[in-house]
Amino acid sequence: MKLRTVISKIEERIQIHQAEDFDNVGLLCGVPDREVSGILVCHDALENVVEEAIEKNCNLIVCFHPIIFSGLKSLTGKNYVERAVLKAIENKIAIYAIHTAFDNDFFGVNAGICNQLGLKDLKILQPKKNNLKQLTVFVPKEHSGKVKEALFSAGAGSIGFYDECSFTINGNGTFRPIEGSNPFSGQQNIRENADEDMISVIFEDYKKGQIVNAMKTAHPYEEVAYQIYSLDNDNHHSGLGMYGDFEEPMDEKDFLKFVKEKFNLEIIRHSDFNNKKIKRVGVLGGSGASGIKSAISRKCDAYLTGDVKYHDFFMTESKMLICDIGHFESEQFVTQQLFEILSQKFSTFAISKSIEKTNPVNYFI
Repeated sequence: MKLRTVISKIEERIQIHQAEDFDNVGLLCGVPDREVSGILVCHDALENVVEEAIEKNCNLIVCFHPIIFSGLKSLTGKNYVERAVLKAIENKIAIYAIHTAFDNDFFGVNAGICNQLGLKDLKILQPKKNNLKQLTVFVPKEHSGKVKEALFSAGAGSIGFYDECSFTINGNGTFRPIEGSNPFSGQQNIRENADEDMISVIFEDYKKGQIVNAMKTAHPYEEVAYQIYSLDNDNHHSGLGMYGDFEEPMDEKDFLKFVKEKFNLEIIRHSDFNNKKIKRVGVLGGSGASGIKSAISRKCDAYLTGDVKYHDFFMTESKMLICDIGHFESEQFVTQQLFEILSQKFSTFAISKSIEKTNPVNYFI
């Protein structure tokens, strides 16, 4: 199977367009037309992981963190990034990163954390904003079904856990073909009255090109009448962080002990105790201090993340327990999640899970 085919199947499950604008996701190095011999899944595509891929005859590394984040101006092996990339290129190994595309996925990084904690009724902590659009198009009634199918096939009409969502209103449209036109119906210089449906669908903005192309291909008119609007609605099925509830609340210290056990932690940095029960918990894998205010607004009793700075701990205002469990530690389930996803996608394909240590942080206890 060629690399481009493997990538397309991965992206059927993890929408790479969900990634944050600052991120560097997708194929970082490799030739799309090369045959894939095996896949190694890892957290960070460091030099030792590339060596592991060579040993296991895997010429595709699917990693969480992008090894190339900022632009490379040279490849001389002078730092850990260049050494890893050089070794991959020299051994014809492709590297594909998913990072914030999986952070923003409803069943991604943060769902893994919530499932480990046993939280229920999960919701997105910071829903994506300004990425939903609405399309309305006017279609001859007898072609309405064909255009709808084309829109659905292109990805329009998906709302959360529902797809093929649309709304249709029937009405009367008018138009007059003028010189130079080649009308589907009617004659030049004579006003035409047409029995038309107005079809309305919602879609995520990255799908715009494919949806408009599909609509125009299926539509019988020479000039298609349609409008696209940007919506203020938040996308509650894509975004950073999650929150959910325990079935039974627990004391703060018992909660910390529970987290320490579930995540196999040596240490947890936390804010002052508030002497309140922990029922609702917010999570954001990786560097998640930016989600503290959102967690407070969602009335979370505790918030789990990594890389919390000194002054961030003051933000609780005695309303919430902030827990810094470590960057890598908060994302530690990602490799297993990706391994399971790829194993389902490629049941007859060689998928390996990296056993190399890539967490750069160590603790002296």
